[in-house]
Amino acid sequence: MTAPLRISDARIHALAIPMRFRFEHAAATREVADPIIVELNGHAPYAHLPGIGETLARPYVTGETSESVLTDLQKIFLPRLANFSAASFPEALEFIESLPFEDEGRIIHAARCAVELALIDLAGRAFRRRAADVAGWMGLAGFGAPGSRNTARYSGIAIGSTRAKLHRWLRIQRCYGLRDFKLKVAVPEWQERLAWTYEFLATDLKKERVTLRVDANSGWTASEAAASLHLLERFGVCAIEQPLKDRDDAQLSALAAQTACDLIVDESLLGIGDARRLLRAGGVQVFNIRLAKVGGLMPALAMAAEVLQANRDVQLGCLVGQTSILTAAEQAFLEACPKVRFVEGAFGRILLKADPVRPSMRFGYGGRPPTVGGFGLGVAPDSATLQRYAVSPPQRLRMMGIEGSVA
Repeated sequence: MTAPLRISDARIHALAIPMRFRFEHAAATREVADPIIVELNGHAPYAHLPGIGETLARPYVTGETSESVLTDLQKIFLPRLANFSAASFPEALEFIESLPFEDEGRIIHAARCAVELALIDLAGRAFRRRAADVAGWMGLAGFGAPGSRNTARYSGIAIGSTRAKLHRWLRIQRCYGLRDFKLKVAVPEWQERLAWTYEFLATDLKKERVTLRVDANSGWTASEAAASLHLLERFGVCAIEQPLKDRDDAQLSALAAQTACDLIVDESLLGIGDARRLLRAGGVQVFNIRLAKVGGLMPALAMAAEVLQANRDVQLGCLVGQTSILTAAEQAFLEACPKVRFVEGAFGRILLKADPVRPSMRFGYGGRPPTVGGFGLGVAPDSATLQRYAVSPPQRLRMMGIEGSVA
């Protein structure tokens, strides 16, 4: 009988990877990616099958910081792995499902995501199962391969500090066949950038060959959002993401009644309870699900199932600066989820100057999802890149004791 899968040690990698573009929105400005990566190694006979997971902390989303995620990984999550033992993929998923989402009332979704993905990857490799197979174990009706992989298309972004730069970037993306675009608003001079974007996309928008949506990142009051509706509709916007702060969710229904644009929630949507609350309140058509925000692949699929059952739409979101680890996990989501309206991310090394895994993943022509092979998440760690872009030496935890630079 084959020995059960157990964890021998774990490594935490905090990275700083330069990005090729500067991103700005109402809540933050970002030029360097700051992923936190968890690498798990199994005992023999699984020692040659490392599992890898990723997260990014966003204080304005879950309240977590890179520092709090590192602490939570060390003190809450990784010590639990000493008790991990699984003789099958379902047994591994039972353990993964038990990972906490909160600690004394404080959300720890980002930290959970990294551990969950690393365990799914490791168990998938050990038991020769794909990450998308978790949907079958969860018993989600209508979920399973091929999901939305044949229909989902990744979105482009409208960025550029000048008209010429914005048009050049849009032209490159249109030449590559992208058909859905997103623009950040509620930032200085957003109206001008919206006009530039419409100027370039106007013909395709009128012929319904492309779509344009905007993201306010909680940057407006209800009155500011209402005052912006006419301009947004005039320039062909089909959907508005997170127009209000989460504390103003009660006003979303009234705002939706004033516009033909669909409303998308993002920062307001942290867990399944938020999804149910927003579905009951009405007014929201699209639910932006991001794996690191909601705690991992399994809670993301559970949330998508409730949203689709309520005849609302799913958007698979990303975090700026994520690596191909989260992109690979998102392919599992697409392979399992039957319908996704918008998909974000997968820019790979178009955005990042380096990627800490192989293969580096990005969307194909027309925004088609990248292909993932093998079991687990389908990517392998690149030790040289992990070392080169490390903020500090990796923190290591052995299941029988702590060594290295772990505090």
